[in-house]
Amino acid sequence: MLLFFTLGLLIHFVFFASIFDIYFTSPLVHGMTPQFTPLPPPARRLVLFVADGLRADTLYELDENGTSRAPFIRNIIMHEGSWGISHTRVPTESRPGHVALIAGFYEDVSAVAKGWKENPVEFDSLFNESKYTWSWGSPDILPMFAKGASGDHVYTYSYDAKREDFGAQDATKLDTWVFDNVKDFFHHARNNQSLFSKINEEKIVFFLHLLGIDTNGHAHRPSSRDYKDNIKKVDDGVKEIVSMFNHFYGNDGKTTFIFTSDHGMTDWGSHGAGHPSETLTPLVTWGAGINYPQRVSAQQFDDSFLKEWRLENWKRLDVNQGILPVDYLNNTDLFKAESMFTNAVQILEQFKVKMTQKKEVTLPFLFTPFKLLSDSKQFNILRKARSYIKHRKFDEVVSLCKELIHLALKGLSYYHTYDRFFLGINVVIGFVGWISYASLLIMKSHSNLIKAVSKEVKKPSHLLPCSFVAIGILVAFFLLIQACPWTYYVYGLLPVPIWYAVLRECQVIQDLVTSLLTYPLSHFVGYLLVFTLGIEVLVLSFFYRYMLTAGLTAFAVWPFLTRLWTRAKVTSLSWAFFSVLLAVFPLMPVVGRKPDISLVMGAGLLVLLLSLCVVTCLMKRKDSFRKEELLVHLLQVLSTVLSMYVVYSTQSSLLRKQGLPLMNQIISWATLASSLVVPLLSSPAVFQRLFSILLSLMSTYLLLSTGYEAVFPLVLSCLMFVWINIEQETLQQSGVCCKQKLTSIQFSYNTDITQFRQLYLDDIRRAFFLVFFLVTAFFGTGNIASINSFDLASVYCFLTVFSPFMMGALMMWKILIPFVLVMCAFEAVQLTTQLSSKSLFLIVLVISDIMALHFFFLVKDYGSWLDIGTSISHYVIVMSMTIFLVFLNGLAQLLTTKKLRLCGKPKSHFM
Repeated sequence: MLLFFTLGLLIHFVFFASIFDIYFTSPLVHGMTPQFTPLPPPARRLVLFVADGLRADTLYELDENGTSRAPFIRNIIMHEGSWGISHTRVPTESRPGHVALIAGFYEDVSAVAKGWKENPVEFDSLFNESKYTWSWGSPDILPMFAKGASGDHVYTYSYDAKREDFGAQDATKLDTWVFDNVKDFFHHARNNQSLFSKINEEKIVFFLHLLGIDTNGHAHRPSSRDYKDNIKKVDDGVKEIVSMFNHFYGNDGKTTFIFTSDHGMTDWGSHGAGHPSETLTPLVTWGAGINYPQRVSAQQFDDSFLKEWRLENWKRLDVNQGILPVDYLNNTDLFKAESMFTNAVQILEQFKVKMTQKKEVTLPFLFTPFKLLSDSKQFNILRKARSYIKHRKFDEVVSLCKELIHLALKGLSYYHTYDRFFLGINVVIGFVGWISYASLLIMKSHSNLIKAVSKEVKKPSHLLPCSFVAIGILVAFFLLIQACPWTYYVYGLLPVPIWYAVLRECQVIQDLVTSLLTYPLSHFVGYLLVFTLGIEVLVLSFFYRYMLTAGLTAFAVWPFLTRLWTRAKVTSLSWAFFSVLLAVFPLMPVVGRKPDISLVMGAGLLVLLLSLCVVTCLMKRKDSFRKEELLVHLLQVLSTVLSMYVVYSTQSSLLRKQGLPLMNQIISWATLASSLVVPLLSSPAVFQRLFSILLSLMSTYLLLSTGYEAVFPLVLSCLMFVWINIEQETLQQSGVCCKQKLTSIQFSYNTDITQFRQLYLDDIRRAFFLVFFLVTAFFGTGNIASINSFDLASVYCFLTVFSPFMMGALMMWKILIPFVLVMCAFEAVQLTTQLSSKSLFLIVLVISDIMALHFFFLVKDYGSWLDIGTSISHYVIVMSMTIFLVFLNGLAQLLTTKKLRLCGKPKSHFM
C-alpha cells in the first residue's frame, strides 16, 4: 500500500505539472532578424512615469468639488498631448505589468514559479535597446531590466526595501524619494562632464517608478484620503520633473513623456485578477512625436467613463499591448506607414521562426501549416504594402499592416498550441486509467462487493505484458523521431503502465460486473445519479459559492430523511443547526472587502466563552482531568486573549500611522510558532485533543483575520464535532458495530488494524462529506481561485514591510487552518467508525480525481483573461488539494496522536 501511495503521489505530480506544459509554456521566440524603421525618430529621449497601482477612474475623475486630483495631468490632456485607457492583462501584478510596458509583451507565463526580481527567460526590452537608461524606484522592479540588459548601460537607483512598509506614517515618501533623487542626479550632471555628455546622447530613457500610490492603496484602500492625496503629490512631482527636463534641455522639443500605470486596484485594496478596476489603467503622453489634443463632438465606447470624467470632447485613444498605436503619433503619414510596416514585419518574423521550429520537429506527413498565412499570402501582403508606400497610399498601408499583424498573431498562437491536443489526450487517458485502477483496488481489497473471486490459480499469459511493451516502444520511437522534449515522453508513456495495471485486474472487473448485474437496476441508477449530482455540485461550487449553501442545506435535511431523527434527536438538531449556520458564510461578501475588527473581537469572545464552558465541564470529571491539562487550556486561553489584544492594538497603531509595534510582532510570531506544539501537550482523548487543536489554531487565525471570517473556523469546528457524533449514530444504526462514548476513545498512533472493517456503501457518503467540507474550508469565506481575494491587511499583525513570499506563505496558512481542522475531525471519524484511513482515502482520491478531470476539460485559452486564469487555477487547486491531502493527513495524525509532557513521568489514565 505504501508503494501504491508513493506511485500515486508521483502520478499526481505529473498530472499537476502537465497543465504548465500544456498551457504555461513560454510564448517567446528567439532568433529573429532585427527590424528598424528607416526614418529618424522625432525624439532624442523618453521620460517614463509609472504610478504603480493607479486606477484610471481615480486619476481621470473629478472630486466632490468638481476639481481634478491631478490638475497638471488633466491640463496635458486638454492642451498638450493624447490620452486614453491602457488595457492590461491578468495577472495584474507589478512584474508582468512592467514587462508588458517596457519589453512589449505579456509576461512569460513560465515565470510563474520563478523569482520576483530575476528574469527566468531572456527577453529584449526598451531599456536594453537604448543607448543609456537611468531608473529610480522600487528594488523589486528595477533589477529585472538591469540584469537582463546586454552591456553596462542600464543604471538603477533604489531605496531600501524596508521603506515599502504598509504601516508607515507616509507612503508618499517613496515617491518623494524618487523625485528628489532625479533632481539631485541632474544637478550633479551639470558638474560632471562625463555624465553630462551621456544624458545628452540620443536614444536615452529615464524611468521613474512611483510606488507610493500602490502602497497606500493596499494599506488604506483606493477610496481613502491617503490614496487620493498621493495622486496629488505624484501630479505635483511630475509637474516639477517635466519643468526641470524642459529647462535642462533648453526646451529643445526632443523629449517624449509618458505617464501610465502597471495595473489598477480593487475597491478593497488588492490586485492580480481581471476586474476592470485592475485592468483599466491611465495612459497620458505628450512631447516630441505625440499628437496634440483632438476635440470631437461624439465618441463611441462601450462604457460611460467619458461622461463621468467630463472628457467627452477630448478624443480618447485606448491601447492594447503589442500593436503600434499610430493614432498617438504626430508625424508625417510616411513615418506612420513605415513604423507600422516595421511593426508588422517584426511580428511576421516571429511567426516564421515559430513555424520553422515546429516544422523541423514534426514528421512531414503529420505537419499541418497555418493556412490563413501561407508563404504566398505573406509575399503578396508585403509586396502590396511596399507598393502602397511607393505610391503614397499611407492609409492603405496602415490597414494592410494591421491585417498582417492580426494574422501573424493568430499564427503564433496556432504554432504555440500545436501540441496541446496531443498532450491533452495523453493526460486524459492517464487520468481515466488511474481513476479506474484506484476504483478496482477499492473493490478488490477494501470491500465485500466482490466475493466470487476465482481461487483457481491461472497460468499468467505473456500476451498482455508483451502487448503493452510493444505499445510503449512504439510511443517512445514516435516521440524520438520528432525530437520531442523529455516531458513528452512522461505524458506519452505514463498511460501505458497504468492501463496495464488496470487490465491485469480483468478477474476483478468480471466479478464486479457480475455483482452489479445482481443488484437492482433502480437502486444502482439511483445511487449513480446521487453520486453524479454530488460531484457536479462540488464542481459548480468553484464557480458559484452559493452552491456550497445549497449543499449544506441538503446536509441539514439529511438526518430527517433517515432513521437518525428517531434515534438521536439532539444530535440531528445540532447537525441541522450548524449546517445551516455554516451555509450562511458562502452567501456573504468575499473576505477583506469590508474589514471589521469588531467582528474579529466578537469571534475571540466566542472562543473564550466556549473555552470557559469546556474547561468547567472537564473539571467536573475529576477522574480524567489533571492540573497539567488545566495549565495547557489556560495557556491557550491566554494566547487567545493576547491575539485579541494584538489585533486591536495593531489596527489602532496603523490607523495612527505609527507602524506595527515590535511587541505585537513578537507575540504574533510566537503564537504562530506555538500553535502546532501546544496541542501536543493536551490529553489524547478525542474531544479534548480536538478542542485543544481548535484553540491553538484559532489564536493564529484571529491574528490573520480582518472581519467575519474569524467566526468561520469556530462554526466549522462545531459542525465537525457533531459530524463525529452523527457518524457514530449511523454506524450503530446500520448494525456494523456498537456505539462507544467519545470520552472513552483516545487517539493512538499504534492503532490495532484488526479492528478495521471493510467498506460499505455508506462510506462513500462519508468520503463525499470530507471532500465537501474541504471545498467549503477553501471557498467558505472567499474565492481563492482569484488572486484579488487575498487581502494584505490579513498579515499586518506579522509584518507590514512588503515581502511577497512571506506574505503569501502567511495567507496560505490562513487558508489551510480550516483545512487542518477538517482533517483532524476526519481522523476522529475514522477512529470512531473503525474504518481504515487508507480505504477511505482511496475513495476521497477517486472523487477528487473525477473533479480534477472535470476542470481539465474546463481549462480555457480563450475569452476574458479572468476566465482563462480562473479556469486554470481551478484545476491547480483540485490537484493541489489531492497532493496536499497526503501531507495534511500526516499533519493531522501528528496533531491528534502525538503526546508531549511538560514535566514528570507519564501516567496512565483510563476513561
